[in-house]
Amino acid sequence: MNNNQSPVITALDFKHADDALALVQQLSPSLTRVKVGKELFTRAGPQFVEQLQTLGFDVFLDLKFHDIPNTVAGALKAAAELGVWMVNVHASGGRAMLEAAREAIDPSGSTQLIAVTVLTSMDTEDLRQVGVESSAQDQVKRLAQLVAECALDGVVCSPRESAMLRRAHGPDFSLVTPGVRPAVASGAKVTETSGTASDQKRIMTPQDAIKAGSDYLVIGRPITQSADPIKTLEQLVQSLTDAAGGHS
Repeated sequence: MNNNQSPVITALDFKHADDALALVQQLSPSLTRVKVGKELFTRAGPQFVEQLQTLGFDVFLDLKFHDIPNTVAGALKAAAELGVWMVNVHASGGRAMLEAAREAIDPSGSTQLIAVTVLTSMDTEDLRQVGVESSAQDQVKRLAQLVAECALDGVVCSPRESAMLRRAHGPDFSLVTPGVRPAVASGAKVTETSGTASDQKRIMTPQDAIKAGSDYLVIGRPITQSADPIKTLEQLVQSLTDAAGGHS
């Protein structure tokens, strides 16, 4: 693991490892960690994760495990053995699954274990369609409480719930937030407009997410589709440093 203090996690949402590596080789592990999700991991496998680690990057393995407790525990043991910095499960898998997940990964080790609350692609109406009558915010609050009781390291939530969860669970509960939308203008300048919602509904600017209490921000296209990814990343990290300083 490196000594990265940046809150940015770059989402490597590519179909092929070669494209992801071409992007990663333009970045710096001192400025960002990287996220590997289902599609890329399914195509490229553990060997790709090892390549990223060889390049010095901490890896968030974003596979959102959700299965019977024994199956999830076995998958998490494999992830920890791979040496990933962070891995996640779905909090909606329930207490028994979360407890098995916690037991599978040594809490004193280097792999953080977090749980997804409500996907940022979903809102209250989407939840009602699958039988959840609570609002999105109330469901996030309920699941985060369960995650904390099961002693996981934190949750994935939208930035709109960060302030609420930070107040409820204190400074040591990791809040990982997708659904952040910087606007990247020509010349890779990062501004504080919301951008477009795309496939996510509960969104916020990166600067506001940091001020709200998010620890890590998962950001994809504004970096991966930039004409100058490293410059975009440098300016984004600087803007977040400024926002955190102003907040403190």
